[in-house]
Amino acid sequence: MLKNKKVLLGVSGGIAVYKACDLTSKLTQLGADVKVVMTENATKFVSPLTFQALSRNEVFIDTFDEKDARKIAHIDLADWADVAIIAPTTANMISKLANGIADDMLTTILLATRADIYIAPAMNVHMYDHPVIMENMKKLAGLGFHFIEPGAGYLACGYVGKGRLEEPLTIIQAIEEHQKNFELLAGKHVLISAGPTREVLDPVRFFSNRSTGKMGFALAESAANFGAKVTLVAGPTTLDIHHPNITRVDVVSAEDMYDAMWRYYEEVDIVIKAAAVADYRPIETFDQKLKKQGSNLVIEMERTKDILQSLGEKKTSQYLVGFAAETNDPIEYGIGKLQKKHLDAIVINNVSSAGAGFGHDTNIVTYVNKNLEETHIPLASKEVVSVQILQKIVEDMKDDRP
Repeated sequence: MLKNKKVLLGVSGGIAVYKACDLTSKLTQLGADVKVVMTENATKFVSPLTFQALSRNEVFIDTFDEKDARKIAHIDLADWADVAIIAPTTANMISKLANGIADDMLTTILLATRADIYIAPAMNVHMYDHPVIMENMKKLAGLGFHFIEPGAGYLACGYVGKGRLEEPLTIIQAIEEHQKNFELLAGKHVLISAGPTREVLDPVRFFSNRSTGKMGFALAESAANFGAKVTLVAGPTTLDIHHPNITRVDVVSAEDMYDAMWRYYEEVDIVIKAAAVADYRPIETFDQKLKKQGSNLVIEMERTKDILQSLGEKKTSQYLVGFAAETNDPIEYGIGKLQKKHLDAIVINNVSSAGAGFGHDTNIVTYVNKNLEETHIPLASKEVVSVQILQKIVEDMKDDRP
């Protein structure tokens, strides 16, 4: 996947710089055209001449060292790169990138490039776990940066733990796998719903459910990382998402979500309805707070529109995927929903299982397609589960081609 690719290798100042030499060599051997940009601190660990010899290209350090009057060097490099890898990435570099600081050659290039950027952190275990660094990494991931997790083991500082720069071959394999996945949904428009809805009773009270939107948001980010244009229809949630391929549409009620889904339905290729939509809403609502009664209160409810069934009944070329959150006989009820609502696939989970369902960062699901072929996805983070769901969707869509 990296043969003939233009790879910009950014090297920031940490003891793990020596591994960047091996990474440069291996990338070159694979047929990549590698240009190395070093921070001033990185040059204190390894000479730029080493990277020049390994890459057979000039090494860049100083923003103001303009060798060609016809070009602005940092912009030219930013436009040149197909892929950018920062290895090692120090805590300082992560914090600069997360806050848009461009005070040297490398950070200036990274702010200007539109290439995929892969970050391979390397630092002391306590630095890696520091809340500020964790928050900055989370922010960068949300902005579309791709992280290659550091390894765990003996660190140069003498500590044992997570923070060691991953091995060069592992870095390359991770990038190649992501590059392969990145093309899975290229050119596709994916519509995803996420989170709960709220059905208002009065200015103070509403009916809702335990959904946080984490699964739907993970699916949106993974689909965007796979190259899709994503429209995310989100019910009330505290989650943020920042990705150039994602358009977020915020809604509140089931009726709002129905309208939003239908607004985009006819123009999309894939629909994943992961939202937990209220099945009922109060028939009567109040403009003022409903006061406490002297006896029991009875609230009459009416059915909301069944969004998924309406989409299934008028489906043309869209690949339609539903979710079924169950607490008993999940596969039986899920398959019933798949068939009744004319779906192409359904993702079923037992929300009473440990580590699955609403509010968790992990999930356990069974993916069933319209041929009733079951794929069990064991306990994993919702990000990992989302990737596997999308891979199954792509696989099934290929099988459906005439």
